Amino acid sequence: MRISVNWLQSLVELNLSPEELGELLTIAGLEVEEIEDRRSWAAGVVLGRVISREKHPNADKLSVCVVDIGTEEPSTIVCGAANVRADILVPVATLGSYLPKVDLKIKPAKLRGVKSCGMICSLAELGLSKESEGIHIFSDLDLPLGSPVGPILGLDDVILEISPTANRADALSMVGVAREVAALTGGKLSLPEIKAVSVSDQDLPINVTEPQACPAYVGTVIRGVKVGSSPDWLQQRLLAAGTRPINNVVDVTNYVLLEWGQPLHSFDQDKLQTLVGPEGFALGVRFAEEGEKLITLDDQERTLQPQNLLITAKDQPVAIAGVMGGAATEVDENTQNIVLETALFDGVTIRKSSKTINLRSESSTRYERGVNRCELEVALHRAIALMTELAGGTVVRQGKADQRQDRGEAIINLRLERLQQLLGEVNTPTGIGNITAEDVERILTDLGCGLTRQSDSDTPVWAVTVPSYRQRDIEREIDLIEEVARLYGYDHFCEQLPSNTIAGGLSPSYQAELALREACRGVGLTEVVHYSLVKPHGSEVMLANPLFAEYSALRTNLLDGLITAFANNQAQNNGALNAFEVGRVFWQNEGDIGEADHLAGICGGSQITEGTWPQGGKPQPMGWYDAKGLLEAIFQRFGVNVTYSGDRQDPRLHPGRTALLSCNGTELGRFGQLHPQLRREKGLIDEVYAFEITLTPLYQAMETQILGTPHFRPYSPYPAVARDLALYAPLELTVAELTQAMVKAGGDLLEQVELFDEYRGQSVPAGQRSLAFSLAYRVGDRTLTDADVEPLHNQIREALTEQFAVSLRS
Repeated sequence: MRISVNWLQSLVELNLSPEELGELLTIAGLEVEEIEDRRSWAAGVVLGRVISREKHPNADKLSVCVVDIGTEEPSTIVCGAANVRADILVPVATLGSYLPKVDLKIKPAKLRGVKSCGMICSLAELGLSKESEGIHIFSDLDLPLGSPVGPILGLDDVILEISPTANRADALSMVGVAREVAALTGGKLSLPEIKAVSVSDQDLPINVTEPQACPAYVGTVIRGVKVGSSPDWLQQRLLAAGTRPINNVVDVTNYVLLEWGQPLHSFDQDKLQTLVGPEGFALGVRFAEEGEKLITLDDQERTLQPQNLLITAKDQPVAIAGVMGGAATEVDENTQNIVLETALFDGVTIRKSSKTINLRSESSTRYERGVNRCELEVALHRAIALMTELAGGTVVRQGKADQRQDRGEAIINLRLERLQQLLGEVNTPTGIGNITAEDVERILTDLGCGLTRQSDSDTPVWAVTVPSYRQRDIEREIDLIEEVARLYGYDHFCEQLPSNTIAGGLSPSYQAELALREACRGVGLTEVVHYSLVKPHGSEVMLANPLFAEYSALRTNLLDGLITAFANNQAQNNGALNAFEVGRVFWQNEGDIGEADHLAGICGGSQITEGTWPQGGKPQPMGWYDAKGLLEAIFQRFGVNVTYSGDRQDPRLHPGRTALLSCNGTELGRFGQLHPQLRREKGLIDEVYAFEITLTPLYQAMETQILGTPHFRPYSPYPAVARDLALYAPLELTVAELTQAMVKAGGDLLEQVELFDEYRGQSVPAGQRSLAFSLAYRVGDRTLTDADVEPLHNQIREALTEQFAVSLRS
């Protein structure tokens, strides 16, 4: 909101510079984003009178003017404005002055051979409008020529652009800011005197069918108004607040909105009557029906939704309640009779209505944050008084529908002991101490609260009555404590750490996550991050109030995002994306919502090497074992033993090239090649591999390696003894099962088991395959002999034949 310092000074005693005021408000929580000093815009610009105007001898569009600016000799000024003429009062920029809004220094000049000493200014050149058709012409002024024009045009002002937090609805009004300044500085408030207007004729029908959305509605008929321009003081205050003056009737409603924070709207009564027919009209409030249309004041036709709350005349829409009026009943220069609307609307209703038609206004902004329910009549009487003063007219009728729930006085108990406990010590004028009871009473009284002591002890308890304009954000004891801290000044609090501080540290799971990310990067995968919000497809967890339909559900897996990213990179000719992501996934089961952290990765294309020179310039496509080797390297980094078994559960993965990953009997996730049909749909390269793992069981397996005391395991300086083992095995028997049986039977002497050959074809029994393994035996204290190895090797052979239907070939 834009705050005029001059306007503010008319409401509260103020002895601070604009810069000091801005700093004070910012520290107190009303952040000042910008200070606009208008006093320099018209420095050196004075009031002048055009004595004569002659056509320029060498230019058709220029005029040579003689201008009296209060000096001994009049000034000759060449002017290009079409509306310049003799005997008018104009703003004149004198020699040496600087106009910052157009970055122009006024110097003596010759224009087409005629000397010009100064410049007659337009409002655009003074920063008061974006465009001007000609120079600005003053009406008759009782001021001497040569007087500065800054005060005449309102350019003796400073504007503060403040950004109140969402809970401070009261700060969206000049009165609210004045109350805040008075509380901060102790200055005296001088709020406008409001005289109640009594209307004996209460026969204007008001029909509110949605009392929850519209707790109160007042319509007041004022007849015989004369629409015209507002006085200069009103226009200047509106312009300072960033509002364009329109006419005296509309300007009054805008002025009261800015002053008290209460939106109002004026309808042309005769246009309302024409709209509904010869019979009398009744104002109403209801929700729109699907497909209803209304042309608003910005001349845009709005297609209404059931979320839009409407103001109606004989059930015909004439305004979108709390947002914008309709063009058909707009007040213009021909208006003679008006209906002044003052109402309270529910903030949630107005926010939904405004969002539905993508239209926000000054009124909707205030209704969304909350309007003071107890000052509705104050704003109404202020508006009626100003309107009858500036536009004439007589109040003849009024209608009211008031179903406000009387909240009464909000009383909150405040304990000094609790306040001192939470806020701690402060720097006082006499040294370090606590906030005293006198400080609390002074601050809360300045805020407009009423205090009644419940006890007279050293740590009293007060019953605090909260004023109506702060009841929306002061609801509990802690809110009062925050107000005391805010106005006492956060810069007065002592900087003191708690006495029992202890060293911080990372949680075990976070340490494991950091190590896992590092390991993934170490094998050549790039970390990526995707949105947790996705487009819904069916069973996802849905958001109750999404920003966009494309982001209205929570993701159920990470792999879909990686596949899309892989396809996008390939489409942009960036090659294969070898990437991983650590993130959270969500699901719902019979109404219960669950969540877990996952690790997912994708890789493909040529093997992860720098350049193609190791392959003689020919890229080598990544195979299943190459991709599996990346995953194995990550697991081996942390000493996690993972077993692989065939799996067909994930439709995105190749049914014959997918493995289920397990650790200590707990399922981790899946790894495999993307399904050919999915690759064709996405336009991917031939071989793309992916995995997705649940992190909780993996972290548990990693915990000893990451968090436990590291132990050095010495390597053996003695050579290994190698033995080969070949056998025929059924096709359904996996290599993992055979390997596990060998490791179990081999004991501590068996160091490694590696498959080095697989064959299917001639001389191999039907339904079987030939497998050849290399077994390495080694110990750390000696070189093994055949006598050590042979019994153990035979033991492994016997274990295989006993457990599986295999035929040994060697």
